[in-house]
Amino acid sequence: MVRELLLGPKRFTDLPAGLPHASPNVLAQRLRELESGGAVRRSKLPPPAASRIYELTEWGLELEPVVVSLGRWGARSPWRSRDAALGVDSLVLSFRTMFDARAAEGLEASYELRLGEDRFRAVVDEDRFEIVGGGAERPDAIVEAEDAAVLRALVYEGRDLDEVLRSGDVRIEGDRQAVARFLNLFPLPEPAAPAGT
Repeated sequence: MVRELLLGPKRFTDLPAGLPHASPNVLAQRLRELESGGAVRRSKLPPPAASRIYELTEWGLELEPVVVSLGRWGARSPWRSRDAALGVDSLVLSFRTMFDARAAEGLEASYELRLGEDRFRAVVDEDRFEIVGGGAERPDAIVEAEDAAVLRALVYEGRDLDEVLRSGDVRIEGDRQAVARFLNLFPLPEPAAPAGT
């Protein structure tokens, strides 16, 4: 649940997308526990939306390094499935987790990622990487894909950018070289050796 809120506030109805196996009752119970524990707060958007949203408190946001560390640890699993589906938020959070400052040396660029209806603003400033929900103001490049699977294939499976552009699965506006650099900023760690080897 904390992972789902690291990219910003969400309505209750937005949460099942990232937690597809949790029932609405379980989600509601977890939110109540996190709220009573002080990690999550519930608020209301101003009209015309007037929706109830859940967001991490400042104290809840301190869990990000823990979530990132668990993500890196999980990525090293000797039994990690290379073809497991990743939702949009999971993919975007994996970028925070796998960012390699050495690969970003000399790169200063901003991006807007459009994955279906979701928008994310990413900024690379050499050894610093930030990605949050929402559009970017005057990004160096916009990367648009119908779903997260295509971007995942580019970043983690080495799918060829030219091929994906020709197929129309991804569209780029702006600095293509900056996009090519972005795709190489998130190397997966080597899997840990299985027990007994």
